[in-house]
Amino acid sequence: MTAADIREQGEITRRSFPVVLTLGWATLTAALGGLAGILGRFMFPNVLFEPVQKFKAGFVADYAVGEVDERWKDKFGIWLVRTEEVVYALITVCTHLGCTPNWLPTQNKFKCPCHGSGYRTTGVNFEGPAPRPLERLRITKAEDGQILIDKSVKYLYEKAEWAKPGAFLKV
Repeated sequence: MTAADIREQGEITRRSFPVVLTLGWATLTAALGGLAGILGRFMFPNVLFEPVQKFKAGFVADYAVGEVDERWKDKFGIWLVRTEEVVYALITVCTHLGCTPNWLPTQNKFKCPCHGSGYRTTGVNFEGPAPRPLERLRITKAEDGQILIDKSVKYLYEKAEWAKPGAFLKV
């Protein structure tokens, strides 16, 4: 076998060796850089910034008697309802599939646009496929007299929790 035959088979020559060596080092560096990038991404995981769970919603006098107040619907996902005796906070999530119902003041009810579930102003379901009433949130008075709502504590009607202290605020 002659030197020309070896070159035809694709063997590395002295002139091509530095090019092949540089290409090998560049490939190794890129692989290690990619591995370092993956490791760095692992060290800084995704963080989900959620809105605060407790917030002040103003004074009881700011809410009209017999009205459903929607000012916190977009920001915190709640309705505040005031009757002559109590104030309570309802979560704006339908218990059927999680859609956001709309308050219909002319019909005096919450109506879910997804599948037609209907809720009274108390939050009790009376039409549609919703399996249970809306959930209430803890509502108390802060030290300065404002309404304090805690979204981390929920009260369920079917567990008879709506009668517990914190599920409503006496006026």
